[in-house]
This record gives sequence, structure tokens and C-alpha cells, in this order.
Amino acid sequence: MNTTPNASRGPVSQFIEHHYRHFNAAALMDAAKGYETHLAEGGKMMITLAGAMSTAELGISLAEMIRQGKVDIISCTGANLEEDIMNLVAHDHYKRVPNYRDLSPQDEWALLEDGFNRVTDTCIPEEEAFRRIQAQIVKQWKGAQERGERFFPHEYMYKMLLAGDLEQYYQIDPKNSWMIAAAEKNLPIVCPGWEDSTMGNIFASYVIKGELESTTMKSGIDYMVWLADWYRHNSEGKGVGFFQIGGGIAGDFPICVVPMMYQDLEWHDVPFWSYFCQISDSTTSYGSYSGAVPNEKITWGKLDITTPKFIVESDATIVAPLIFAWILRW
Repeated sequence: MNTTPNASRGPVSQFIEHHYRHFNAAALMDAAKGYETHLAEGGKMMITLAGAMSTAELGISLAEMIRQGKVDIISCTGANLEEDIMNLVAHDHYKRVPNYRDLSPQDEWALLEDGFNRVTDTCIPEEEAFRRIQAQIVKQWKGAQERGERFFPHEYMYKMLLAGDLEQYYQIDPKNSWMIAAAEKNLPIVCPGWEDSTMGNIFASYVIKGELESTTMKSGIDYMVWLADWYRHNSEGKGVGFFQIGGGIAGDFPICVVPMMYQDLEWHDVPFWSYFCQISDSTTSYGSYSGAVPNEKITWGKLDITTPKFIVESDATIVAPLIFAWILRW
């Protein structure tokens, strides 16, 4: 096989091409080339974000993927939606805890009392991150309610970002925020289960206090109905690919739109997802969706026998930026 690095690519891509030849490294290379081929043949791509990829600052590479048109739609947890903005406005106040495996319950309690919420080795500062966003997003929620309008969670965040309400607090280069890149392109986003995020909890608290109506926020059912329409209008030709980072609801929710349309709506002209890759550190196991091999999805009417399928069993914080680097020719 040809192992000579492609000189037209940047140093990261050349390193991957030369060194990543076997096992999970080869799977990474195959998935990256498959992604690239899918786009070159006119396909569209959904990226799904689970875990804490925004706190891991995936925006450094994902924002450029969005700007260059390498992603057409994103499905993410409410945490990833808000944590990219938290990093944008409070980055300098974050606290790293490299020895997080050694923390005692008393150490964890001390972090809480100091206003830090820990995500593995990174602590998010509550006052600077949560409250700065809350002060601005509540204005968007209440303004919409007063006008009798309803929007999706991500649409309220787009409005807040595009209005410049948080610019005074920016602590990173805005080009490294994938939410800013997405807002500027009005990139479609699906955010299932938003209610369990910090902003979702805050919204619920205003509903409980009687200051907001729950109907001011569009729900997961609204997202699924919208996604069915989007998929119908974007799956012609090469079709839509599915690039899944992690497991959970960010991936399971959107992938189900295909069998929902085919089986429940009985629309028999619905194409399967036309590319599939999952990056996961969940080992293949009994009953685990995150650990299920791609072929299992054939039995659920999500993937076709001929759909290119890849799985990279590794840490997404390492793998995803490398695959993006290949696609961006870095």
C-alpha cells in the first residue's frame, strides 16, 4: 500500500497518514477518508455531540468544520450547547484539576463551596459561566413570551449570540466557539433532552416560579417533527451521513428519525443514513446502545447493508480533532 504522505496536506494530516496504519488508528484513518468521500460525492453530514466535548474545547476544530461547510446539521446534548458558550465567556476562570482521580469527597465539597462544578479534570466556574449566560438568555425567553413566540433552545442561544449580548465577557478568540460559527451560518441543530442541562434547569425554575410558560420553549417532540421534515428535504442523491461522537441521546434521538418515517409514518421512500461512524470508549457489551456495533442498527432500520460503517474505540477528545484535521487538510 502507498504510505507516502500527501504533500498537499498539512503536517497533522501527513502525520496521521504515515503513522496510523493498524487497529483503532487505521479505523480513524478509514473513517476520515470515508467522511471526505461522502462529502465529495455530494452527501451531507450530521455530527452528534455527547459527553462534554464543548468543555473539552472541541470548538477549536469544529468551528472551522462549520465555517468550511463540512457539517450540515448538529445534534447535541443541552450541556454541549451551553458549555461552548460558558467556555467563551468564562474561560479564564476555569480551574483544571489534573489529579482529579485522587480527590476525596471532602475535596469535591470544597470545589462546590468555591463555586466550581467539576467535569473530569476541568471545573466550570458557576458565577462567571452560568450566571453571565442566565442574565442574558432570560431576556430572550421573556421577550419571546411577551410577543407570543416560541423557539427551540438553540434558537434562543443564537439570538443571544448574534445580538452581541455577551461580547463584553468573551475570554477566548470567538473563532474557536462552534456555537458562534453555527449561529452565524444559522446551522440546523437538534438538541434532545435539553431539559437536563443547566439552562434547562434554570428555565424549569422560572416555570415553577410562574415567570415563564413551558410552551415558550419548543420541546423534543417539536425537534423530531422538524428533523423529519429536514431529512426528507436533504436526503436525496448521496444522502445524509451520521458522525457520532460518544453515545447517548445526542446520537440515539436523531438516528431514529429514519425508522420513524419508514415504520410509523409508512413512508417507504425514505433513504437510510448513507455513512456512519461512531467514536466511543464504550466497549462492545450486552444491552449497551453506546457499545453496540454499527451492524446492530441494520436490524432497527437505521442503516443499510451497504452503508459505510466505521467505529473507532477510543477517546473522542483525541480522535475527533484528528479526523477533523484530516477533513480540513491541516
